[in-house]
Amino acid sequence: MRGGHWLGTYGLILVAWAVLYAMALPADLQRAGARFGAEFWAGLCIVTPDGAGLAKLFLMWVAMSAAMMLPTALPALATYEDLAWTGAGGGRRTVLLMAGYLAIWFGFSALAAMAQMTLTQSALVSPAGRSLSDVMSALLLLVAGGYQFSTLKEACLSKCRRPISFFMQYWQPGNWNPVALGLRLGAYCLGCCWALMLLGFVGGTMNLAWMGLATIIMITEKLPQIGAYVTRPLGVMLLCGAVYFTARAAGLVPIL
Repeated sequence: MRGGHWLGTYGLILVAWAVLYAMALPADLQRAGARFGAEFWAGLCIVTPDGAGLAKLFLMWVAMSAAMMLPTALPALATYEDLAWTGAGGGRRTVLLMAGYLAIWFGFSALAAMAQMTLTQSALVSPAGRSLSDVMSALLLLVAGGYQFSTLKEACLSKCRRPISFFMQYWQPGNWNPVALGLRLGAYCLGCCWALMLLGFVGGTMNLAWMGLATIIMITEKLPQIGAYVTRPLGVMLLCGAVYFTARAAGLVPIL
C-alpha cells in the first residue's frame, strides 16, 4: 500500500465509526453536551426519524455504509493498487475506484433511509430503528437466511473473494475505468451484503454491537480461505432466528 490516500481511507473509516458512536449516545448525554454549548453536535446526533428527518437518516446510513463496508473492501482496493500502480497516478486511480464503490452503497443508503422512515411512520420499527413486529423480524431473518444459500449470493461472493480475477476480467483502458470498476465492485458487494445490512432493523440500526458483529461477519465471508465455511452455517443460524420469531409471534415461546 502506497501513498497518503490509504491514510485518508483509514481515517474515513475511523471518522464514520466515531459519527455512529456519537449518534448512538444516550439522550441524557446529548442533553448534557448541549448545556456546554454543543447545540449543533447534539442536534446532529438526533437520528430518530421524527427528530432528524430523512436527510439525517440518510447521513446515518451513509456513515454506517462507510464504517461497515469499506473495511470489507480493503483487500480488493489493495489488490487493485498492486495491479494499477505504475508510478504517478496510481493513488488517484485507487481513490476513483473507492469513489465508485461507495457510490453504490450511498445509493443503498438512500433507499434504506426511506425504508426506515416509512417503517417508523407505520409503527413497525422503533425510533431507534429496531423492529417492533415479530412477524417483520421473522421475515427479514427468513430472507437473509435463505439468501445465504442462493446462487446469486455465491456468484457475488466469488467476485469479492478473488479480486485479482475480478479486475483482470473487467479491466479496460481509460481514465474512467477505475470508477466503472468501483461501481461494478460495489454492485457485487451489495449483492453479497444487502440482506445482512437490512438485519439492522432486527438488531437496531443504531446498535453499535450489531454493527461491529455484522462487519466482522461480512469481512470473514469475503476471505477466500475461510469465507466458504461461514456462509451456509450463518444461513442456518438466521433461519433458526426466523423460526424463533415466528414462534414468538404465535405466542408459542416467551419473549427473551
